[in-house]
Amino acid sequence: MNVTFRQLRLFLALADTGSVSGAARALHVTQPTASMQFKEIALSVGLPLYEVIGKKIYLTEVGQELAATARALTLTWEVFEQNVDAIKGLSRGKLRIAVVSTAKYFMPRLIGSFCTQHPSIDVSLEILNRDGVVQRLRERRDDLYIMSQPPVDIDLVDEILMPNPIVVIAPLADPLAKKRGIPLKDLSARRFILREPGSGTRMAADQYFRQRRFSPDVRLEWGSNEAVKESVAGGLGLGVISQHALHGMSKEHGVRVLDVDGFPLPSAWHVVHHAGQKLSPVASAFKQHLQRSMDERQSSIPLLLISKKRI
Repeated sequence: MNVTFRQLRLFLALADTGSVSGAARALHVTQPTASMQFKEIALSVGLPLYEVIGKKIYLTEVGQELAATARALTLTWEVFEQNVDAIKGLSRGKLRIAVVSTAKYFMPRLIGSFCTQHPSIDVSLEILNRDGVVQRLRERRDDLYIMSQPPVDIDLVDEILMPNPIVVIAPLADPLAKKRGIPLKDLSARRFILREPGSGTRMAADQYFRQRRFSPDVRLEWGSNEAVKESVAGGLGLGVISQHALHGMSKEHGVRVLDVDGFPLPSAWHVVHHAGQKLSPVASAFKQHLQRSMDERQSSIPLLLISKKRI
């Protein structure tokens, strides 16, 4: 089997973009050249690598395996390049990070301060819900992943970054806002606005509700904290979100945190990567930057950064 590294990169671009034209643009070649290269790769492998259905490309099982192999080889080569740069005294490279949507309230600033210290480093940041981040984790698309509720079926290096308390919010004028120690059962007659199924916030809330045998009357499910906050402020129901979505405050934009028994729910953000993955110098430097930044905030936000390898 004779496939060049450049052909592998081109095929990886095909897998990522979902089109021949997109792959051609990504590697700065013409579309006919890309099509010819894909034919050569398929001939070398001896099996179909993709099929076109309704002008959209779908990888075959062999094509998916080839894309995963190409991704692993590309990441390994980038680590080598960064190691060589480090020996030469250079500080450059690319950092790929995927984070859950709630982490957008603090991650851009941390990335910004890191880039200020390392201006030659390019950063690719993907902000998705938990399911999207887990999918990228399974496909090994990034260097580091930040989420709550990491999957337990993947061998990971898992570091707890900082607390992510989950709270119940209500409109500012809601009568419950003046009460303390509200029993959860007292909310049985209220409608709830929750995050979408599969989000870390929703998973934490559902787990607690099951433990307490409480069935919330769900009126709406939203894919963003902003939508939940706006719906609650509009009087559509009570919400359950990360307190970081309120920028750490007890009230914001027409909503406030309720004092409900059992809340805030204990949750945390984790920094994870595959246990067998050798981090690039840039990724290792960014993890150290995260730890230093969290240590500096320790006086105002309790946090824990304990490394563990989970099997």
